[in-house]
Amino acid sequence: MEYLILSHNQLQGQLPNSNIGEFLPNLLLLSLSGNQIAGTIPDSIGHLSSLEVIDFSSNNLIGTIPSTINNCSSLIVLDLGNNNLFGMIPKSLGSLQLLKSLHLNYNKLSGELPSSLRNLTGLDVLNLSYHNLSGQIPTWIRTAFSNLVILNLRSNMFSGRLPSLLSNLSSLHVLDLAQNNLMGEIPVSLVELKAMAQDHNMSISLLHHNESSSLYEERLIVITKGLSLEYNRTLSLVVSIDLSDNNLSGEFPKGITKLFGLVFLNLSMNHIIGRIPENISMLRQLSSLDLSSNKPFGSIPLSMSLLSSLGYLNLSNNNFSGKIPFIGHMSTFEESAFAGNPNLCGTPLVIKCQDEGTDKNQSDVEDKIDGGFVDQWFYLSIGLGFAVGMLVPYFVLAMRRSWCDAYFDLVNKIVKWLLFRRRVTYTRNHAQRK
Repeated sequence: MEYLILSHNQLQGQLPNSNIGEFLPNLLLLSLSGNQIAGTIPDSIGHLSSLEVIDFSSNNLIGTIPSTINNCSSLIVLDLGNNNLFGMIPKSLGSLQLLKSLHLNYNKLSGELPSSLRNLTGLDVLNLSYHNLSGQIPTWIRTAFSNLVILNLRSNMFSGRLPSLLSNLSSLHVLDLAQNNLMGEIPVSLVELKAMAQDHNMSISLLHHNESSSLYEERLIVITKGLSLEYNRTLSLVVSIDLSDNNLSGEFPKGITKLFGLVFLNLSMNHIIGRIPENISMLRQLSSLDLSSNKPFGSIPLSMSLLSSLGYLNLSNNNFSGKIPFIGHMSTFEESAFAGNPNLCGTPLVIKCQDEGTDKNQSDVEDKIDGGFVDQWFYLSIGLGFAVGMLVPYFVLAMRRSWCDAYFDLVNKIVKWLLFRRRVTYTRNHAQRK
């Protein structure tokens, strides 16, 4: 047997402590995810030396990660996420040099990242979110993981500054360092992540390269638009930077507009100042932008109305000022997107801009002036038309005597002819009555 897939059932009990390697020596994939398996991971797991995929995620496993797992030297995917494992990340994981996907998220691990992880140079996915990991984010990440596509260290206790030269992570699509204790300015190198600067991103299916690992479906929970969304088959569409809920400071990274492929950007709950760059409209694929609870100032750029893909916007609780450019796509957002900015005004906020009332009054006055002006010209034109119709013939006849005589002779003839016709008609009618 090479593949043992018992995922998403209602299996209970504990993993066997016996040497299962004797019974399944050729096993390549072992998936028990989505069950109710309890107890610890047995040391005998190391006897399955041919394993390429271990997926024990979403169970009730407890205890520490056994160091014997390093004997699974062919391992490509290790997913122990969503359990109750505790202790430190074993240094022995650094021996799994073929490992490409490591998910230890949603456990209770603590301590610092072991330096042995730098040996995992082929790693594509590193998900260590929702733990109690501490210390600084090691600088060797930027050089050791040149193929990294997903880096998720969300909701830990990491401190210090963001590593510089993050641009070395040229394949990175997802950077999630939210809910930590990071401080300092956002490195300029962050805006040089090459994979995020592309309009079209590679398929996530390219992460794994053989048959057994292709049976494992990569998945990731992304916090965006105020929701927790799980991506699996559509994970290739996710291009995200989330640095929210830290202690980051400095100005808004203007060069971030070079990351044309960026879909989700969350810098909320920090101490970032400065202005939103006018060329933010270059982020044509941006679907979610959250800059809330910071200290940026100035006006909201008019160019934001060109972000036609933007489905979620949160600029609340900042120091923005001036009139909201409530046109184009910006007119689709509600008041909550702009609340908590005392110096902002205009639709959709209740607070109206000072010049809006002045403009309205001025417009009413202009309308009245324009209306009166039109009425005056209307009556003047009628008067002039009547005067011209009456006076022009009079002056013409008065100046030319011969024309005057001819005119009145013509009138006299017409009158006589009309009287003659009347008499004839009367005579005929009278004769018929007799």
